[in-house]
Amino acid sequence: MHMFRSHQPGGLPVFHLMAVVIVAIWGLTFISTKLLIGQGMTPQEIFVLRFLVAYVGIWFLSGRRLWADTWRDELWLALGGVTGGSFYFLTENTALEYTLATNVSFLVCTTPLLTTLLSLALYKKEKATRALIGGSFTALAGVALVVCNGHFVLRLSPVGDLLSLLASLSWAFYSLIMRRMADRYDVAFITRKIFFYGLLTILPVFLVRPWQFGLARLLDASILCHLLFLGVLASLICFAVWNVVLKRLGTVRASNYIYLNPVFTLIGSALVLGERLTPMAWVGVALILGGVYWAGRRTHGTTSSL
Repeated sequence: MHMFRSHQPGGLPVFHLMAVVIVAIWGLTFISTKLLIGQGMTPQEIFVLRFLVAYVGIWFLSGRRLWADTWRDELWLALGGVTGGSFYFLTENTALEYTLATNVSFLVCTTPLLTTLLSLALYKKEKATRALIGGSFTALAGVALVVCNGHFVLRLSPVGDLLSLLASLSWAFYSLIMRRMADRYDVAFITRKIFFYGLLTILPVFLVRPWQFGLARLLDASILCHLLFLGVLASLICFAVWNVVLKRLGTVRASNYIYLNPVFTLIGSALVLGERLTPMAWVGVALILGGVYWAGRRTHGTTSSL
């Protein structure tokens, strides 16, 4: 099937809207993950179940093709499974064991900025405009206010903060890998390979931390609903559509929407977990929205859209 193919020009506002919706869903995954951890499930167990559900689902949407055209492309897809799957989620979730959640949230949201810097370094046609740089730093300042939400707590943790930055860098590389693969293969095929290699490369972690969660508990309605949300909506659907968004909007412009992630996490936490929203958080939201709009503007002198 080619339901995810989108090669025709035009319709860009639709893809901007799709980017916002996907980031909103990803922002809410933090809440589901937090609730599942509270039920006794480890981050790596959540990842395996989440990607396993997504991998099974993608078989109904993609063809039965097993391998890429060349072994080099297969290696790139494997690297995508690591950078956008196992390594990203492992470093991000492990960082929470060493540092504050606010540190992790802020540092992981440097992904758009790192993606921009990598794109500028690797692709000579990409030019850094004032709108792109100014908007990125404005949005990043907004992220800092949102994740603090009125609580100024600074606690540096070299291990945790380094893991958070590695997670951010990992997703930046994933975005660039998707740019490389997008013109060569069907999006459903790419997404299936990402899920497969993500699952394959997370398995060694269980040699250090064996599986502990009782499988019978997966039949619990609340646990099952959160896993289906993470596996079907946040992984299967969002990963596939996000790869289309990356292709149509460009790596840099699409990645800037990741700044909105903590906004939706904050709103979801207020609605689901009863957490309080402070005036500082609302100022941060305004800065993020303004920064994303500013960075996404097409200005004179932009010679490429990654």
